[in-house]
Amino acid sequence: MLRGLSAYINPLKGFEIMNYSHIVWDFNGTILDDLWAGIMSENVLLRRRGMPEFKTLRQYYEVFCFPIKKYYENLGYDFNTECYEDVANEWMKEYTFFSGFSPIKSGVREAVEHFKILGLTQTIISMSEVEIMKRQIASFGITDYFNEILGLDNNLAHSKLELARGWKERIKPRKVLMLGDTTHDIETAEVLEADCVLIAGGHQSKESLLQCGVPVIDSAAELINNLL
Repeated sequence: MLRGLSAYINPLKGFEIMNYSHIVWDFNGTILDDLWAGIMSENVLLRRRGMPEFKTLRQYYEVFCFPIKKYYENLGYDFNTECYEDVANEWMKEYTFFSGFSPIKSGVREAVEHFKILGLTQTIISMSEVEIMKRQIASFGITDYFNEILGLDNNLAHSKLELARGWKERIKPRKVLMLGDTTHDIETAEVLEADCVLIAGGHQSKESLLQCGVPVIDSAAELINNLL
């Protein structure tokens, strides 16, 4: 059962970290600070097609959604005239370049180290192409903090719900805390029967996240300071 927003200043009041056996992390926008890499990559594709580019972060937040194919359609792509798979692969070529400049998000390194010291199992479940994601994680020197890194085997980014369902059936975790940055992470938490905390500053606005009925924090550092 997902928890509602707390009425207290500390949105994580009542969450006791040692009640959890597993921490499941999203990657893009949660661990990797790739918001602007995604926007700049999309602008390259839009420019090639003579379509309006993103000028502000608000414009991106207004159209970004799941499934990702719907996000492209919101931008004006017509998949009757071009192939979604081709667009997704074209975007990935640009993203691979821009994301190379993306840092790890503030507080993440300290949080994964903290959870490791506490003896908690940590897993990444992401819609990212898994080999690219593993290289990005290795570049930050945090691979060893994770027991598993699960992603997709292509660039199409349909959903990670099946990955989550398979992991749950295989691992049979006692109690899971899901950490993400979008509404899709809430859906993933529901599949895992997990509590969910969203970290703002990723691919959906904080204002929209606050409407979702789960705690929202501003930085992964708050996981250390505010989880009891």
